[in-house]
Amino acid sequence: MRIKWLENPNIDFMGKRRIAYLISGTLIVIGLISLLLRLTPLGSAIGLRQAWSIDFTGGRLVQIHVEAPIEEVRNATLKMGIRAEIQNVGMANEFLIKYKEDVEPDSLVKGLERILGKKVRLDRAEHVGPKIGAELREKAIILTVVGLIVILFYIWLRFDILFGIAATLALFHDVIITWGIHSLFGFETDMTVIAALLTLIGYSINDSIVVADRVREYLGRFRLVDVSPKDLERIFNDAINSTLSRTVITSFTTFVVVFILLLFGGPVLFNFAFILTIGVVVGTYSSIFVVSSLVLDWRLRGMKKKK
Repeated sequence: MRIKWLENPNIDFMGKRRIAYLISGTLIVIGLISLLLRLTPLGSAIGLRQAWSIDFTGGRLVQIHVEAPIEEVRNATLKMGIRAEIQNVGMANEFLIKYKEDVEPDSLVKGLERILGKKVRLDRAEHVGPKIGAELREKAIILTVVGLIVILFYIWLRFDILFGIAATLALFHDVIITWGIHSLFGFETDMTVIAALLTLIGYSINDSIVVADRVREYLGRFRLVDVSPKDLERIFNDAINSTLSRTVITSFTTFVVVFILLLFGGPVLFNFAFILTIGVVVGTYSSIFVVSSLVLDWRLRGMKKKK
């Protein structure tokens, strides 16, 4: 069945770009404040628990074997006062436990045996130092920033510098808002969150390129020296509306998949699915409003300067 209401949309997106700027600005400020409080010593100074996982801060990594489901193991660690990341590795009854608390592996095993009432075999125990965690954190941030810079140069060559800058700003916009919402709920940032943010960047830039390509196609039909500001705004609206059906359908189907993953993927996949669920919505919004709005306003400013 065809989605008829999207056959010939005529929505004035560019006429509402000031509202979009206000919404984006508000969400970015909230996101930045949340990230500063959750991921820096500033939050610790006012009593907030830092949201970096042991992947970045250091801690203990223990691998055990026990004849019990993962939920029982997780509940047992919580009863011991340990907030741990637990996942199956290898066989069904092999578990990898990561935690920050200063609890020796032997003590953890004895505590689990007491609560579960079953024999627990300790297969591996490692200690991740804070220095290694800090290095991983720096590399993850650098990797994300480098990815954004490479995308900037690609779009610069593929389209023009205005689209390149606008698309890169939109990606920063998506990452800050999505990561900020994630940290606002107090969820920990681990390697799966970084992987999800990089996945989001790839998804969002693909959507932005589709819109940018259509805008360039529509602009190519006119001699811009003869185009009025109203005409230019209409060209951008027509271009966005012409891709709206593809954008909405693609985003909706992607959202359904990641939302189901969020509901039923379990604790191991929760962070990844949460980032993508929020990110799909934010990325779709930025592809429609942020990229095109920035390019339009820069072009309008250029037209005024020429006059």
